[in-house]
Order: sequence, then structure tokens, then C-alpha cells
Amino acid sequence: MTSHPLDAIALVGPTASGKTAAALAMAQWLPIEIISLDSALVYRGMDIGTAKPTAQELAQVPHHLIDIRDPLHAYSAAEFARDATHLMADIRARGKLPLVVGGTMLYLKALRDGIDDLPTAQPELRAQIEDQAIDLGWPGMHAELAKVDPITAARLAPNDAQRISRALEVWRVSGKALSQWFAEAADTRAQQTALNMALISLEPSNRAWLHERVGQRFDAMLKAGFIDEVLALRARGDLHIDLPSMRCVGYRQAWELLERAEDFKVPIDSLLPQLRELGTAATRQLAKRQLTWLRGMDERLIVPCDAPDALAQTQALVKRLTAASL
Repeated sequence: MTSHPLDAIALVGPTASGKTAAALAMAQWLPIEIISLDSALVYRGMDIGTAKPTAQELAQVPHHLIDIRDPLHAYSAAEFARDATHLMADIRARGKLPLVVGGTMLYLKALRDGIDDLPTAQPELRAQIEDQAIDLGWPGMHAELAKVDPITAARLAPNDAQRISRALEVWRVSGKALSQWFAEAADTRAQQTALNMALISLEPSNRAWLHERVGQRFDAMLKAGFIDEVLALRARGDLHIDLPSMRCVGYRQAWELLERAEDFKVPIDSLLPQLRELGTAATRQLAKRQLTWLRGMDERLIVPCDAPDALAQTQALVKRLTAASL
């Protein structure tokens, strides 16, 4: 039990470990709001292959960070950390407990440790800056930087071409000084460091149990129309397989097989057994990576999700943790 009231609980674990069911059960007796810790659930139109909570489940308790992005647009771990931090403060202000639920461990790391979300490199803009440096020289470019970001300019040597170029690039692409980016990131990290968040991890004692669940879930997805969902995404015409959304487990495998069906003019149904094999294998690999991440977190409180009384164990643990919080 913590020495002072909890700010939040994180309910994590590998895919198919029962996190959603446990969270919804908690909502029956605990005043919570759920913050999704899932990099796939952020995308609209990707419901079946992500095992997104149903409309009925979403109506049982407030959910956040679900259906907030079109699949064409990425959502970074730093954005998640920023949004989740703000949401947790809002939820606590309403007198409720934030419950962070999911298995995207990079998001969890960003939330706990912080991460800088600087604008990505812009090759064309960088080339323009280098062309300008040919005329002005790097000391001249340093003087240009001092006009818009004196704090960063003060810590850089006048001939530090690489760092001056990057600082100018960040300013020109975002309209915000590099020093301001760093200050905001430090402020977010300070809030996260002060956060008292318990970490409950649903982990199987028998990996075969999880593998069976993965297979059952994929079968249910196929039966619910997963292929039609991917066909609809492909039919948009503006999505491609290299987007973060289409790299989600299951979607990549389905996309590639649908391309093969088109190229070789074979019936889609004939590829379903192969899709099941590839999809379940990729999902098992994801679960393995998630468990590896979790084993590095010594402070986590483990509940064996394959135990017959796993839900009761989880609820008992939460009741102890929240005794002084609500």
C-alpha cells in the first residue's frame, strides 16, 4: 500500500491477458475513468483488428484516447504522455481515479519517464539552411539563431554547424524555439516524476494459456469481419502499408495477403488459413515483447491472469491500493 493517496493505477499486461474485462469490472464499484494505453486504439475505423471495446463497453465508463486519429496520421509516445498527463489531472479534479489500461509499453515508458517530441527532420528545410550558411557563414547563422532562440544560441559555439542547423530547423518548422521545447518537456517530466501511480501487471504463469487466447481472439476477429475492415481501409486509396497504423499487428499481415490475392488473382478466402497463421504468430511475438518490457519493471504488482480467480485477485489488490485514495 502506498504512503499517500494514489494519483492513478496502470493496469497493463500482454495482449489477450484480460485487461479490458478487468477494467470494466472495476468500473462497477470504483469511480474511475479509463485512459487507453494502446497505440492501435487511437485510430478511427480500426475496430475489429484492434479488439476495440464495443459501443456498449465504452458507454459503461468514460474512456479516453480512443478514436482520436485518422489512420493517415501518426500518434507519438510523446503526444500520449502529454495527453495522458493532462487527462489524469482532469480526472482527479472530478474526484475520480484515472485507470491507465493497455499494453503499449513505449507509451508507458513515456508516461513514467518522459520523452522529447521534437519535430522530425525536414531534409528540404535543412538544405535551405545549409545554402544560407554558404552565404552568411555559420557564425552568421549563429547570429540568426540568437534572434529567435537566445537561450540555445548562448550554449552553442558559433561554428557548431550541426546543432545550429537543427535549432534553426526546429524554429522554422514549428515556430517554437528549441529551448522552449526542452523547457516544456522538463515540466512534463517533473509532473510525471511526482505522479504516484501503481502498476498492476496481468501476466500468465503458463504461456500456452495466452497463446490459446490469442488464437481464439484472432478467430473471433476473422468471424466478425476483419478482412472486410482491411478491405475498406485499402479502398480509401490514401493509406499504405508503411504507415504506423497499418503496421499494427494483424493489419500488416492482412494487407500483404490482400495484395497477394490481387496480384495473383486468387480468392481471398483461400488465404484465410495463412492469415490466421501469420496473424497469431505476430501477436504471440508482440506478447513476448510486452512481457520482456514488463519484467524490467521491478515495482510492478503481478496478478497471474491465467489463474481461475484472476479477476478476484485483481479487485482485491485494487481495493488495498485505493483504500486511502477515495
